[in-house]
Amino acid sequence: MNAAGFPILSSILLLLLAATLLIWVLRNPRAARWVTLTATLLGLLLSAWMLWRFDSSNHGFQFIEQLAWIPTLNISYQVGVDGISILFLPLTQLLFLGVILASWNSVRTMIRFYFTLLLLLQLVTLGIFSALDTILFFLFWELTLLPFYFLISLWGIGPNRRYAAVHYTLFMLAGGVPLLFGLLLLAFNHAEVTGSAIPQGLAFSYLELLQTAVPQGAQTLVFLLLLAGFAVKTPLIPLHTWLPVVAQEGPVAITALLTGLKLGAYGLLRFVIPLAPQAALEFHWLLAGLGVVGILYGGMLALRQSNLRRMLAFSSISHVGLVILGIASFNIQGVQGALFQLLNFTIVAGGIFLLAGFLHHRTGSTDLLDLGGVARRMPLLAGFFLLFGFAGIGVPGTSGFPAEFLILVSAINTHTGAGLAALFGLVLGAGYFLSAYRRAFLGPVKSELIADALDLRSRELSLVCLFALLILIFGLWPSLVVNLTRAASEAWMDRFSF
Repeated sequence: MNAAGFPILSSILLLLLAATLLIWVLRNPRAARWVTLTATLLGLLLSAWMLWRFDSSNHGFQFIEQLAWIPTLNISYQVGVDGISILFLPLTQLLFLGVILASWNSVRTMIRFYFTLLLLLQLVTLGIFSALDTILFFLFWELTLLPFYFLISLWGIGPNRRYAAVHYTLFMLAGGVPLLFGLLLLAFNHAEVTGSAIPQGLAFSYLELLQTAVPQGAQTLVFLLLLAGFAVKTPLIPLHTWLPVVAQEGPVAITALLTGLKLGAYGLLRFVIPLAPQAALEFHWLLAGLGVVGILYGGMLALRQSNLRRMLAFSSISHVGLVILGIASFNIQGVQGALFQLLNFTIVAGGIFLLAGFLHHRTGSTDLLDLGGVARRMPLLAGFFLLFGFAGIGVPGTSGFPAEFLILVSAINTHTGAGLAALFGLVLGAGYFLSAYRRAFLGPVKSELIADALDLRSRELSLVCLFALLILIFGLWPSLVVNLTRAASEAWMDRFSF
């Protein structure tokens, strides 16, 4: 029996599924907005209650639910959360709440279809964070493709939005191939290690796979396959080219989801390192190298951008490089810093892209050449944008500071050169953000659209205040995150003695 006393994770997923069906039963575009908002708020309340009931001293998974799905292949519906995944549930729903409110009036065509896609995307994203069966996880993983494809191609704001949607989809499909092969290799390895016949000996349960030794040769192959699969969605350089294209052509609110939800980095933490620990240690130089390249290359490209959305996209690549470097440190500070940075970036990237969307909705552009003097007409929007940017570059007092501090300390202790390079990358990050902010928000007003624009409305202000509050809470009381993730991080580190 799980700690909730009832299947709370399944209840959240079924709530979202029922809401999608209700939208089409009601056949009312206005009702579609309210159904989506209500389902998301109820799910957020359930996730918050689950977080309150979560035992942070427990190293294992909690709220576990399991139901046989395909018994002949040992595939089951199995979900649960631990200290690594528990915070991603409410933060994911908070990010979707922001996207829903940001889209409330801006989406005026195919409204029911749009909000149906948001609900389905929310469902499969929460499924990714809670799945404990590898086939179930892969199913949720691949099901993110369809909603994102339609959201980008139908509601994109650029002339090449369909190209961006296809570009994204092809990259994700290509990444799914090595991911599936890696997960299947683990299942077949279990049968071989236990001496069981196939298909009875196959194992797809994550908890069972954690207890199954993987020979060194097979472990190297598993590591490389899973790394390749997750690197596409993270994204890691050189598999990053889809992100700036989508950021420029796709809907700004949807880009907030793509950048804020670092599903690929979560996959690295959840599957790649724990299931192939010795190979991960052997290839620590590769992980550290990918992290440093991402930090520096992403930062340099961000510095060159003349479009605010493209700058933020390359900034996210730089920040995820910092996460990879923290993972590659293979110590408790590194993994906790990586987790903290993922949580921080969910808030920061989501919030700052939503603000970029509000700006685009008012001015029709996020090109730096078209902007200037925004702070004169929209001081609230400019102020919150600055706060979120400060959290992104790790200013003390914001949620970015403890995350980046933990990663830098662990990296310098383990890979001194890489840690110093990351420190330079953070300076570079401050440079490109402050430069873009000065050009877009300060100086004289350049456009009549800016001169006539209104500041944040009450609904928008309430939303960004919530994001800002989390930035300050996690920045001033980082122990809230550190204590919650400590036990799971220690269990993660124990894999290297397996």
